[in-house]
Amino acid sequence: MSTPDLPLSGVRVVEMTHMVMGPTCGMILAQLGAEVIKVEPPAGDKTRSLGGMGTAFFPLFNRGKKSVVLDFTKPEDRETMHRLLDSADVFLENFRDGQLEKQGLGAGELRRRHPHLIVAGHKGFLSGPYEHRPALDEVVQMMSGLAAMTGTSAKPQRVGSSANDIMGGMFGVIAILAALYQKRGGGGGADIRIGLFENCLFLVAQHMVEYEMTGNKPRSMPEREHAWPIYDIFETAGGERIFIGVVTEGHWQSFCKQFGLKEFSEDPSLRTTTDRILARARIIPRVAEVIKGWDAKELSATLDKLNICFSPINRPEDLFDDPHVLRPGGLVNNVNADGEAFRVPALPVEWNGASIGEGLKVPVLGADTEAVRAELEGQKLSATGKTAVRLA
Repeated sequence: MSTPDLPLSGVRVVEMTHMVMGPTCGMILAQLGAEVIKVEPPAGDKTRSLGGMGTAFFPLFNRGKKSVVLDFTKPEDRETMHRLLDSADVFLENFRDGQLEKQGLGAGELRRRHPHLIVAGHKGFLSGPYEHRPALDEVVQMMSGLAAMTGTSAKPQRVGSSANDIMGGMFGVIAILAALYQKRGGGGGADIRIGLFENCLFLVAQHMVEYEMTGNKPRSMPEREHAWPIYDIFETAGGERIFIGVVTEGHWQSFCKQFGLKEFSEDPSLRTTTDRILARARIIPRVAEVIKGWDAKELSATLDKLNICFSPINRPEDLFDDPHVLRPGGLVNNVNADGEAFRVPALPVEWNGASIGEGLKVPVLGADTEAVRAELEGQKLSATGKTAVRLA
């Protein structure tokens, strides 16, 4: 059930999605208070059984939802789906164009039977020459130039998470919230299409516009020209690594004073940031020499006091020991479909000072089928006044 004090309480979302992009959209809507009913085939969402890097896909992106099993080879289950959509505000799907038509859920049929419905289709591409193509996060990273910017010109590299899928789901949420707002003002339903490729274009727009404005081809992140005199990873006395970013005039002066770099702070040839960037070849080796003499913990505390940007070089597993991640509300406790508890970062917002997402459960396959069928049957009785006929 939706939580009464959350903003989307009372909104019903019917979701037919799989993998990451569409489920992310439903998961965020659920955490904001919507009732999200995930419709699965009899065998269940295929991501339920993924292993390896896909182990977290189903539990992570399907928390807080209900699970209803419908078999669309049965006409009665197709009709149940339409009755469910009659009761819904939003329908989420991420199938290739044409697939839902085969199940009686094509765009035309949905608009005819459910004119009130907000339909959000999460696709590989928006309308155009590529709209028929399937897409994956890695595919659009290669196509958009993100992989070239993340790796090197010789070795493109995808980013280390399903960043586009997740962000695509977020854009789905943004569009749905806009449609709900419009509907509240007297508007009807809406047809929304979210493109994975176009999402990635949005991410690389800063590099596209740089080229548009300057004519200079942007260099990849490992090969780029630095915009700051110190913006690098250094090794400490114990062999631990730390990133340090000295990005303002005040930072530069504080850094040089604290770490005994008088030869830089008093050098007239290093008066401006541009001067220092051009002198990185002599600045960085000297800074590395100094940092090598510091203990990582003491160095972090010192940089923190100076208000200079820094970070240890963490791995995902390290974050379960990070004091900020472990603050109250930083991690929330959820329960997998098998009853096992797991911790996950809270939604990255605070609502009236509180974190969102505590206590969410991953649905057991079909756990809510009978309850939803009974509700729809009750609605049918109320509308017709006839005796109930149990749905198969």
